[in-house]
Amino acid sequence: MSAFQRLRQIALAIILTWGWKRALLAMACGALSVLALAPFNFFPVLFITFPVMVWLIDGAGAGRYGGVPAAALTGYWFGLGYFVPGLYWIGIAFFVDADVFAWLTPFAVLGLPAYLSIFTAIGFALARLLWTKDATRILALAASLTVGEWLRGHVLTGFPWNAFGYALSEPLALAQTASLIGQWGMTFLTVAIFASPAVLIDRTRDRSLAWRVPAAAIALLVVMGIFGAIRMALHPTTMVAGAKLRLMQPNLQQDLKFNYAAKAEVMKKYLALSDRASGPQSTGVSAATILIWPESAFPFFLTREADAMAQIAELLPKGTVLITGSVRAPDLPPGTPITRAYNSIYVIDHDGSVLAVYDKLHLVPFGEYLPYQGLMEKLGFEQLTRMRGGFIAGTVRHVLPVPGAPPALPSICYEAIFPGEVGTRDERPGWMVNLTNDGWFGISTGPYQHLEQARMRAIELGLPLVRSANTGISAVIDPVGRTVASLGLGIEGILDANLPTSIPPTIYARVGDIPAAMLVALAVILAVRRRVAKRHP
Repeated sequence: MSAFQRLRQIALAIILTWGWKRALLAMACGALSVLALAPFNFFPVLFITFPVMVWLIDGAGAGRYGGVPAAALTGYWFGLGYFVPGLYWIGIAFFVDADVFAWLTPFAVLGLPAYLSIFTAIGFALARLLWTKDATRILALAASLTVGEWLRGHVLTGFPWNAFGYALSEPLALAQTASLIGQWGMTFLTVAIFASPAVLIDRTRDRSLAWRVPAAAIALLVVMGIFGAIRMALHPTTMVAGAKLRLMQPNLQQDLKFNYAAKAEVMKKYLALSDRASGPQSTGVSAATILIWPESAFPFFLTREADAMAQIAELLPKGTVLITGSVRAPDLPPGTPITRAYNSIYVIDHDGSVLAVYDKLHLVPFGEYLPYQGLMEKLGFEQLTRMRGGFIAGTVRHVLPVPGAPPALPSICYEAIFPGEVGTRDERPGWMVNLTNDGWFGISTGPYQHLEQARMRAIELGLPLVRSANTGISAVIDPVGRTVASLGLGIEGILDANLPTSIPPTIYARVGDIPAAMLVALAVILAVRRRVAKRHP
């Protein structure tokens, strides 16, 4: 028996699979697909799991209503298999305050994937509606799953974590295509490329035709790699003159970050660590022009604590500014109880004056607020941060003026995972600053995934990224995604680096998701025409 005959035999067995075996196979393929993501980045596994996805949809045609319900159910199982191992680390956050939240861990670890899998089911169902018996079905699947992933990134505030397109984040040369088509375009290409071997089993008069589709997919990967290598060669890492960064990574335990009684301990650690010598020639914080502290750095309202502001002013030499995360109280009349707050970024000058403020726009559901907050609180529920009333969302994303450096585009925590939201059309910044606290998720795959997705924003927009995290991974990344310097997960320390310069706006920065929408629209048109042609020869 030839290799092709064996492959066809395996594919037919998959197509004919039904019931619980079909569900287990779909979940197994979803779980294996996680290996394509950080920190593993083993994308070749998708050449196995995505063709199986195609064959399972082929087999769904035996079901009622054109196989659409069966395809949707298959997609749901695939999504569940993908999201549970991909997002297991969310459960770690519920053990930070275990007495209150530990009982919710199974609901988080299984409940969120169960919800997100609905969008994978939608993608499979749409694909089945457009399904053909030839290679066009690969394009139908790519378009449909891209639509499903886009919906996942937008419905109910969205959660596009681990979108399929991140499989092409490594090697870095492949990721450069995101500068043209963005994350949703990368999702389309990922599905189309890795699902292509499925057509090898198709019956054609000329067997060579069956090889043309996967060959074209490999050729596309090669072209993407060549484009990426050329782009990276054309944009070597250069630095902003005079801009010296110092990132402080305190590796602070979560119970201290939200404990007002630990105020003195937290400040003492931050001040000492920020001024620590990093080498024989280091002069501490005086060598830096920009000192950066992570998200929600203090267990108190920073600007309402005069002694803390005085300590910061004493720490900062003239010519050095601090960019730090902090909870910010809303402007209220004196004596009014503070029941809600903003998650903010401050730019503070050497004399302790506040130069600029940014309030987080995209808050984390169940982490920073509860849907139907008032009702949920009456029922006894509270979000992980235990802020009564929940956090308040900011109103607009704007650049922050930073003395001695170009204007910075701010984002806080998971805001960096939303393609298209991080940019601003009003003013071209010189760099992005992302403050985060991945301490919620311990030593797990979550922080690696978070960094990978934030790095993709740098590639999409052609802007360097400076990322300060409480427990890692802090990093300085240039505008094509090269890591200039980094500090690993779970490490306490400081990171000194120069600030990379930006490059001219990318195509994606100029036109957004239009190229990705055009790819999806073209694929849908081709699939529909093929279906019509088959019905009316």
